[in-house]
Amino acid sequence: MRETMARVESAPAPVDRTRHHRTMAEVAAAELQEAILTGELAPGAPLRLEDLARSLGMSISPVREAVRRLETLGLAAHVPHRGARVTELAIEDLHDTYEARLALETLAVRRAAARFTADDEQRASACLREYASSDRRGDARAARRAHADFHFALYAASGSDWLVRLIRPAWENCERYRALSLSGRSLRQRRAEHEDILSACARHEPDEAAERLRLHLSLTANLVARRMGAGDLFDDAGNP
Repeated sequence: MRETMARVESAPAPVDRTRHHRTMAEVAAAELQEAILTGELAPGAPLRLEDLARSLGMSISPVREAVRRLETLGLAAHVPHRGARVTELAIEDLHDTYEARLALETLAVRRAAARFTADDEQRASACLREYASSDRRGDARAARRAHADFHFALYAASGSDWLVRLIRPAWENCERYRALSLSGRSLRQRRAEHEDILSACARHEPDEAAERLRLHLSLTANLVARRMGAGDLFDDAGNP
């Protein structure tokens, strides 16, 4: 754990405590989540409040709240008599999370396509450009943010706040897995998949948009499953 926290301490990006007027707990949660996504905090690693607080330069109180937030997102789990730990990666968890995403996100994009505007298209297109730019310059953190911004620009266009709220925790949990799929297809392939989804929304084709997203998510889940030593989890229609 000491070596892990040393890597967190040496991370080049400084902690920005003023961005969007975030609370200390929000800042801590963002930094710990990033450490989990990059592997700085490996699956199963203990989340000792004192060590984390010292590394982040904070008191224990906001760090404790941050760890609770990670537990809510499924990124950490409380083990009786042992404290919190980073959640282990597991095929069952991968399947359950992507199954939820396939149901919720295809519903959201179907609704979005029916009401998509030119402004929605511009916002989503800008996110895609930033995603490609960040990926090319090797900024994984910015690329993840732009990728999420693209998808949630589509889901927000559905007009359903509840769908967006329900999608968010499943999305955050899947970010730990998605990194395993990136080497399985090129940036060009990934961008083409995203552009197909966006094009269907812009053309007001709900069925096509949902089908393109279903293929995109199923492919990602299957690539991750293979990297974890399992077979495909979903067919092309998104069925187990």
